[in-house]
Amino acid sequence: MSDEPIIRPEADGIKQMLGKRSVVLVGLMGAGKSTIGKRVAQFLGVSFVDADAEIETAARMTIPELFERYGEAEFRDLERRVIRRVLRTGPKVLATGGGAFMNEQTRKAISRAGVSVWLKAELDVLMERVGRKSNRPLLQTADPRATMQALMDARYPVYDLAQITVMSRDEKKDVMAGEVVDALAAMVAETVA
Repeated sequence: MSDEPIIRPEADGIKQMLGKRSVVLVGLMGAGKSTIGKRVAQFLGVSFVDADAEIETAARMTIPELFERYGEAEFRDLERRVIRRVLRTGPKVLATGGGAFMNEQTRKAISRAGVSVWLKAELDVLMERVGRKSNRPLLQTADPRATMQALMDARYPVYDLAQITVMSRDEKKDVMAGEVVDALAAMVAETVA
């Protein structure tokens, strides 16, 4: 299937439910938030925003450069401010960085202005995907697999607070994006019932 916008029949009902809220994808690096998020946005006929790209634009440097120069705490503060700003301009699909949902203020902002969708993935899937890129500051360790497992252990209980969970796996992006749309459509059906 091409990357041309193909708006799904459920899009109108989902957009009506969302109003000005956004669909906010959360999960670990490698879960597919950007790849799947772009397709979800096409299926819904809304814009897509990648929080990391917005942060890099605002800071005029890459995420690894931000981590190196200012540390994780400063990066997380900038991330929180950028996400809050993006959420004010919904509806859209927003892919957040892996640590964004861990911040309580960011979670509250997402809860107020969005519908959170956790793209949950198994360790092997994540490691295979992140192995393709070298721009993962949190994985610049002696044992990236153990680091990823530690991140899963710490973050999965918090990600579980998301309103929707979709299992991310080795499947075509159209299938995965369709599952997100189906979950949003089910949420619409629950609100109508």
